[in-house]
Amino acid sequence: MEIIKLPFSKIPQLSRRDVAYVEENPLLDPFYKYPVRIENFEAIIQSKQKENIDRDLLVEVLQEQYSNFEEKEKVNENIQSLSSQNTFTVITAHQPSLFTGPLYYIYKIISTINLAKALKAYYPDYQFIPVFVTGGEDHDFDEVNHVNIFNKKLVWENDEKGSVGMMKTSSLKNVLTELKEILGESENGQKVFKEIEQCHTKHNVYSDAVTDLVHRIFKDSGLVVLNMNHPKLKRRFIPFIKEEIIKQPSQVLVEQTAEMLSGVGFKQQATAREINFFYLDDQIRERIVFENDVFKVLNTDLTFSKNEMKREIENHPEHFSPNVIMRPIYQESILPNLAYIGGGGEIAYWIERKSQFEYFNINFPMLIRRDSVLWIDRSISKKMEKLDLSIEDIFQDVDLLIKQYVKRNADEELNLNRQREKLDEVFESIKKIAKNIDPTLVNKIEAELTKTIKGIDQLEARMIKSEKQKHEVAINQIRTIKEKLFPKNGLQERHDNMITFYFKYGNDFFKTLKENLNPLDRKFVVIRDDH
Repeated sequence: MEIIKLPFSKIPQLSRRDVAYVEENPLLDPFYKYPVRIENFEAIIQSKQKENIDRDLLVEVLQEQYSNFEEKEKVNENIQSLSSQNTFTVITAHQPSLFTGPLYYIYKIISTINLAKALKAYYPDYQFIPVFVTGGEDHDFDEVNHVNIFNKKLVWENDEKGSVGMMKTSSLKNVLTELKEILGESENGQKVFKEIEQCHTKHNVYSDAVTDLVHRIFKDSGLVVLNMNHPKLKRRFIPFIKEEIIKQPSQVLVEQTAEMLSGVGFKQQATAREINFFYLDDQIRERIVFENDVFKVLNTDLTFSKNEMKREIENHPEHFSPNVIMRPIYQESILPNLAYIGGGGEIAYWIERKSQFEYFNINFPMLIRRDSVLWIDRSISKKMEKLDLSIEDIFQDVDLLIKQYVKRNADEELNLNRQREKLDEVFESIKKIAKNIDPTLVNKIEAELTKTIKGIDQLEARMIKSEKQKHEVAINQIRTIKEKLFPKNGLQERHDNMITFYFKYGNDFFKTLKENLNPLDRKFVVIRDDH
């Protein structure tokens, strides 16, 4: 495999804010606490040690969640290690996407695993545990109920409501059958299907299936998977739930930060509400609002006075589910965490949270951009070589790429710039003569020049079109390459699923990623199969 690492600024598919954060644009300095440097973790450790993290409770919950999983020796060691004051976590998180969803789900996790390894090498006196927080309370079913495998979209049909993590796995039967048909009889296909099928039929609840699948893939790396939708963890969070629902501080803090970001040219990423909690119960996850001095749960008949709401929080904290604004607070309050590893969109909403963290007296973690990856398989790599396309070329717009290819391979020069320059010279000499005879003719001459140049532009376009017809096969190959590597004009990692690559490469897919991803590098990674 050939590994190429490119600056984020060379990737036009990434947002301006994403690139700005990775490249440490000074405009964003006020919005985060720790620059991404391995030596800065000493200060984070010192700050996090001052917080009152209930480590025994955390270990208890994790051991309970892992009680039904197999082959977990290294994971068990890491879970038990969390009881020590010298052990810390580095975290990534994601929605419970079907069969791991898009590729970056995997890249986030491996970035986190490799960060933990790098920290252990740099700080041998401490332990660092990679943690994947799965969105057990997420209710955006339409965002997680599908997956793209070999250009085919599989969709999980389900009429349940409420939290996706609490949905029953029995409704996955049809999509599992469809997956089996797609993967066929190949060794790698059967292997990956067997693991997925076991995870999604062994467990009755979807969140357990998601945890089990991630565990099976990464158990040898000691990855700890945590579902935060647990009554004991929520009980620990009661003071924060009360503060947010009764006093409602977050909206003002986040909006103030968003205004500051807008002032330096960056739009708001996530919208804060007056109350940033949902009411969670069987088949229910609905927003809580405060209207006419009463708390209401939207789309239900549930209402609470202020005193009733306080009692409900105290008696049933498991009924309160944080939204995107409060989820980071929840996460960082229950874990001895040092860093959050996420994509550009996640970092964008985290940098709106610094003052909110200060309000709740929780240390703001280091924010680290996960690795982004473009994987070029052997067949595409060969096509690129044949067409003389470089790695940098393929990130360009497809029409521009085709135009450059046609010009580079044309029998005659298709660029008429020299002819345009000669026309400018001719018309300039005509203007000088005309100016001496009748100055009013100058405007007419300039209009004629504009008309003539326009005609040349049209001729050039026709020449390029005719030349394109000669290179039709190559042009179709360029379009194929672009669609394969940038599906629907987006990044491969946001569309394709890991099964596509495991099918071809088996465990070498994960091995290659583990050997080459390092979020501290802050580079876009291109993996090219050059064999």
